[in-house]
Amino acid sequence: MSNTTIHPPESLTWKQADADVHVATRDGEFAGFVENDGSGHVVHDSQGAELGSFDTLDDARSALEGAAKRRTRSIRQTLRRHLSRARS
Repeated sequence: MSNTTIHPPESLTWKQADADVHVATRDGEFAGFVENDGSGHVVHDSQGAELGSFDTLDDARSALEGAAKRRTRSIRQTLRRHLSRARS
């Protein structure tokens, strides 16, 4: 009989990037961000896709924690993509 140890993925590390933006990393890689748009806390994954809007920051963070880990993209690429969408 063999023993196999499975380690759970590292939890997210959060940093406040601006008054209304919180950025998450996992294992040193960009994992997503939460922004407060005035009506709620909007969660975006590592590719900038919107995952939903939540009443509290804690709920928004939990939603990103539960999101499947996908291909990572730099925060600069993600924010540039998000801002260009907002301008159009």
